[in-house]
Amino acid sequence: METISWHEFEKVELRAGTILEVLDFPEARKPAYKLKVDFGPLGTKWSSAQITKHYNKEELVGRQILGVVNFPEKQIGKFMSQFLVTGLADENGDIVLTAVERPVPNGSKLI
Repeated sequence: METISWHEFEKVELRAGTILEVLDFPEARKPAYKLKVDFGPLGTKWSSAQITKHYNKEELVGRQILGVVNFPEKQIGKFMSQFLVTGLADENGDIVLTAVERPVPNGSKLI
């Protein structure tokens, strides 16, 4: 594992956001959803997430997540991802979302 400096870590914009909308993403190579997330003063952003094993669309709406909002946009098929959804792989390699324990203002930065 490569170590990074505190200054390098501070450059990563890990922000809290609330999922507003979840759409199917049938064009994705692996099963995924499209997520529309409110990052408060940073606005709303879209991303895709391969989280269909553990979550259904209805339970995701209203949930706060952590996203990296300062990566360049990434083209995924015909879809443009505007941030990176964060999560951890379970024992089967399926993604479990990184969650916020208690509600915080949308756009709050991980410190």
